[in-house]
Parts: sequence; structure tokens; C-alpha cells
Amino acid sequence: MDRQEAIEFLVDHYENPRNYGTLEEADVNLSGGNPGCADVITMYARFDENGKLGNVSWEGEGCTISRAAASYVTELVEGMTPDEIEQLSFEDLIDQLGRELVMTRPTCATLALGTLKKGVHEYHMHQRAGQPLTHEQ
Repeated sequence: MDRQEAIEFLVDHYENPRNYGTLEEADVNLSGGNPGCADVITMYARFDENGKLGNVSWEGEGCTISRAAASYVTELVEGMTPDEIEQLSFEDLIDQLGRELVMTRPTCATLALGTLKKGVHEYHMHQRAGQPLTHEQ
């Protein structure tokens, strides 16, 4: 993706966020922040009976890059298993968002994915142990 395509991609996700809003009865409900930019993103996820991500959403405030990345991440992870989400690479995400543009703010670009991965990891560990999550993460 060239520079102009990356700009258009980020602006589109920023102005037309995908999967924005809370998700009731979420298996994952975790907020993450970037103090350097005052970004705060909450990621929500619910897995289906087959163990795949059935619903995912986000909400929060922040810069164009963090909000666009959160929107894109929700599209990227749809239908994935917890293992697949945990294996996602921050480097690949940066490439998909447009490395030339987002490398000036890598923490903003990876905030949503990092938050989701942490929440999914906690959910996955409880599932493996046979223990339901009893508190909001």
C-alpha cells in the first residue's frame, strides 16, 4: 500500500469506525491506554459455541491512528480463535496500517491489538482451567 492509500485507509476507518460501541455479555471487556497520547480504547469480544470470535467491538477516545487501528483490528480478528488472536503480530499490523505513516506512533497503532490480545489471553487461560470469568476484566 502506498502512502496515499494508507492515508485514505486510516481516514476511512477513523471517519467510519467499524464495530464501534459496547458489547453486552462480552467474554472480554478490557480497557487499555496510551498515556503519551491520552488514548483510551476498550475492547469487547464474545466467542461463539465453536470457540471462534463471534462478536467484537470497541469504544474509546484517541488520535486518528489509535481509533483507525481499533476499527481495523475488529475486522481483522472476526472468526478467529483465541490462539489465532494471541499469535497476531504487531509488526504485521503496522505493515497493514501503513508502516510509513504509523511508525511515528507505534504505541497508538498497536493499542487496540495489545489490549485485545491481553483480554483474550486472560479469557483463554480461564477457559483452559475450566473457570468462568467472574469479574469484569
